[in-house]
Amino acid sequence: MPWGAGALAQSRAEVAQFRVERTPDGLQLYASVRFELPQVVEDALLRGVPMHFIAEADVTRHRWYWSDLKVASVHRHMRLAYQPLTRRWRLNISNDVITSTSLGMSFNQTFDSLQDALSSLQRISGWRVADPGQLDGDGTYKVQFRFALDLTQLPRPFQIGALGQTEWSIGANASQQLAPEGSR
Repeated sequence: MPWGAGALAQSRAEVAQFRVERTPDGLQLYASVRFELPQVVEDALLRGVPMHFIAEADVTRHRWYWSDLKVASVHRHMRLAYQPLTRRWRLNISNDVITSTSLGMSFNQTFDSLQDALSSLQRISGWRVADPGQLDGDGTYKVQFRFALDLTQLPRPFQIGALGQTEWSIGANASQQLAPEGSR
C-alpha cells in the first residue's frame, strides 16, 4: 500500500540510528527513530483515540541500463493505545493494517508508562526486509526506510482536522546503499 501525498505526515522526527545487514536469512534492518510526541497527539491518546504508526522499507537493485528494480517492499503497522481502566499503554505490531477485528493477529505488549511504550515503538531491531532468494551476491542494493504517523487510520473527525496541520506531523526517513557481497 503506497503512501498517499497527504496521508502521512512528514517532520518532527529523525532516524537517529540506521543500518542494514546481509545475513544468511536475508537483509535485516535496525533503526532507532527519535521524536517527541506532539501535545495534541498525546491528548488524543489520553482521551482513548489510538494512534497508528507505519514503518516501510523498500529494497531496490541498481540497474545501469534501466530504472532500478524494486526487489522487496515491507510494512510494519504499529497501534498505540491507552487503556484508561488499567492505566496502561498497549502497543500492537503487525505486518498488516491493524483494525478492531485484527487486533488478535498482532504482537501485543503492555507498558506502565507512555515513555516505555514510545521507547519500544521507536526501536526496530532485526526486521527482515528481504529474503535471501530475492538477493544475488553481485548486485548493488539500496534500502529506503520511512517511519510516520498514519493519519489515514484516525477516526474521520480527526482526519479532517489533522491533515495539513504541523502539530500532527511525525515522520522520518533514511536510506543505505549496499555494495555487492564480494566487494567488502
